[in-house]
Amino acid sequence: MKVYEGAENLEVMASAVNYNQFLTQLILSKAKPGDRMLDFGAGIGTFANRIREAGYSVTCVEPDIAQADRVAGIGIPVVGQLDQIMDQSVDYIYTLNVLEHIEDDVTALRELGQKLSRGGRILIYVPAFKILFSSMDRRVGHHRRYTLPGLRTAVEAAGLSVEQGRYADCLGFFATLVYKFFGDDSGQIDERALVAYDRIAFPLSRLADVVFGRFFGKNVFIVATRPEE
Repeated sequence: MKVYEGAENLEVMASAVNYNQFLTQLILSKAKPGDRMLDFGAGIGTFANRIREAGYSVTCVEPDIAQADRVAGIGIPVVGQLDQIMDQSVDYIYTLNVLEHIEDDVTALRELGQKLSRGGRILIYVPAFKILFSSMDRRVGHHRRYTLPGLRTAVEAAGLSVEQGRYADCLGFFATLVYKFFGDDSGQIDERALVAYDRIAFPLSRLADVVFGRFFGKNVFIVATRPEE
């Protein structure tokens, strides 16, 4: 199961301070004291490091050798493939902007569910809406973007029970639409534009999500559980 996001894009995204803080808070909001966590598709360890600093035990799955080496370099346990994780050995999995890279997403979700303890939780955060599919998606190897109903269908087909689902970053929907039609065909991220959006528009977008997050956004997330029986 190959999961890969270009390291150059991960480096650029590290400058999105408000966006990364939002994702960190989203992860932690679903955590319970003492959870054994798994970061699936950890990249360079941006979020695993933050979760560790919050006091949790976290292990990473990252198949890209160079990125896995960076995770290991900051002292976080990392393996290259999901099958190196024991079944029912973690309480909480989070996977951020990863599932869209995997051709057979239902099989991937089923395999992730097997790693969860009974009643364990998984947070899945992915890009939303096919209409937003752009040169950036093609550049980094996305197979799809999701709607909330489509993601729910995949999660339930994998035998997991959906507890919560919403869209996120509603203003980002329009920003991404503009990028699709007027942006660089190379699919590269403009770091200056990213930082400007992150500092000015993203906080406003999060406020607007309170109302509009039921209907649309640049991303969509679901929290699901492995059934107790």
